[in-house]
Amino acid sequence: MAAPPVVDLPLVDERLAQDLAAGLAEVEKLLRSSVESEDAFVTETSKHLIEAGGKRFRAMLVLLAAQFGRADAPGVVPGAVVIELTHLATLYHDDVMDEAPVRRGSSSANARWNNTVAILTGDYLFAQASLILADLGPDIIRIQAQTFSRLVRGQIRETAGPGDQDAVRHYIEVLADKTGSLIATSGRFGALLSGASPDVVERLTSACEAIGVAWQLSDDLLDVASESAESGKTPGTDLREGIRTLPALYVLSGDDPADARLRELLAGPVAEEDVEETLRLLRANPAMERARAELIAWADRARAELSGLPDIPARAAYLAMCDYVVERSG
Repeated sequence: MAAPPVVDLPLVDERLAQDLAAGLAEVEKLLRSSVESEDAFVTETSKHLIEAGGKRFRAMLVLLAAQFGRADAPGVVPGAVVIELTHLATLYHDDVMDEAPVRRGSSSANARWNNTVAILTGDYLFAQASLILADLGPDIIRIQAQTFSRLVRGQIRETAGPGDQDAVRHYIEVLADKTGSLIATSGRFGALLSGASPDVVERLTSACEAIGVAWQLSDDLLDVASESAESGKTPGTDLREGIRTLPALYVLSGDDPADARLRELLAGPVAEEDVEETLRLLRANPAMERARAELIAWADRARAELSGLPDIPARAAYLAMCDYVVERSG
């Protein structure tokens, strides 16, 4: 019988799936206890997004990478919690910047309380992550600091826009910083904290960053290609918000007269009455295939790194993940 999926991703080994499920249960326990405070309100705001759920995708990648060393090494679960706390903290801040009313199907912290509470709660989660990091050693602290620097740099560059830089290149670089960096560190933490070899550490770090970029690119395609919200995305969400993802950037960078109407529609947030027309034109545009080719290139980059890893079930799981990221994009 096939192994059950963990965090909605395919796994090809039942024992590995069971190990990851057990590890994620430990992560969840430590994640919740790490934000406990003597102040009930601080605890409530800090657990707001934890209680809302989430796939714990990055924590799972830490546990999966640890399979290449000693998976039960004492630092692995705390390392996964650090990654998850960092991710959750960025969500609190993102919701303030985006003025988002909903997160994971519940009211965002800024909507339930206010922007100040949401910002400070994100800061508190960063602080709690740092407390855990202090017990994991200077190398892990340094890597986390470098990762956080990339996360913030990516957000700043996204906010500032490409300026004179090529918009497509700027967009990919922002994805690598904002999304790829923390996913890369998930692989690095798992490998380092489990005592995996230096070659394995570097391969997993590179592969996970490529998977992170590919995952975001597949989201870009889903926003256009999906016919309903069953995929987890409401079609046209990015268009409505004026977010220029890769397919839109390809169209806007061209000068084909046949795309004049589409370029006009994509110039800013798409009005609700124009969303269906925009989706129809964009789905039929060669920009979709160009974006898909970019996604496949990132998935292939990950596969190339993974192919040099020891042939264990965890490697097969990573390779299946690459296939999944491509297939989910349609």
